Amino acid sequence: MWEVMLKGARKVRPGERIWIVDHHKQRCWEAELLDKRVEGTCVLRIDTDRDPETILNDVGFPPLPPYIRRDRNLSQAQEDRQRYQTVYARQSGAVAAPTAGLHFTESLLAQLQEQGVRLAWVTLHVGTGTFKPVTTENLEDHEIHQEWYKINEENACAINEARKAGGRIVAVGTTATRVLETVASGRRVAPGMGTTDLFITPGYKFKVVDAMITNFHLPRSTLLALVAAFAGLDRTLAAYRHAVEQRYRFYSYGDAMLIL
Repeated sequence: MWEVMLKGARKVRPGERIWIVDHHKQRCWEAELLDKRVEGTCVLRIDTDRDPETILNDVGFPPLPPYIRRDRNLSQAQEDRQRYQTVYARQSGAVAAPTAGLHFTESLLAQLQEQGVRLAWVTLHVGTGTFKPVTTENLEDHEIHQEWYKINEENACAINEARKAGGRIVAVGTTATRVLETVASGRRVAPGMGTTDLFITPGYKFKVVDAMITNFHLPRSTLLALVAAFAGLDRTLAAYRHAVEQRYRFYSYGDAMLIL
């Protein structure tokens, strides 16, 4: 059984059957809708013994921004799958790429290291809660979903040594920021693994992160709330007004900003 976000779920009732289609290999799998859950998720029973990840790799495609249009060309789909991923990703589990990391290439990372920048790696599996818009009148009333994270001892030590040497901790993306603030102990970070429901909103006092690279996020999103908490609400709104006026691109492949 799968728990899914089903577009057009209002038109389907429990007991009805739908098809999951692989257009490239001209095959499909039949699924029965068992239940509709809160917040738009549904439970499907898939009539196959195949591994779910294998099926998703066959029928899935990257969630491209609406300004990038694709037909069902197989070579384009393969290229998108490669590009919609950070060059340093290692573990599967996220429902979307941490988009700030898409701006980095292998050569750029090498140049940074040549200039003395130390790199440290953290993992946070972006969950579906990232895409849930804030619908409550008060930001504090919004319920944020848990996401799985991991930072090992080697990388925690690298961050703490950089801090001790007077360096700045620059987080690449709101995802990395959330991990570092979750494992913060004073001005240091501790290795750990688990889930976090840390909701960073304006007024939050950052413990570890000194600077941030991030994309432009959508209105009424928890990611925008985090950026506003880091940069200040007035500065953030001014930056977004400029971005809208200059027709910056948002979404996954959008423009980025460096916040110092």
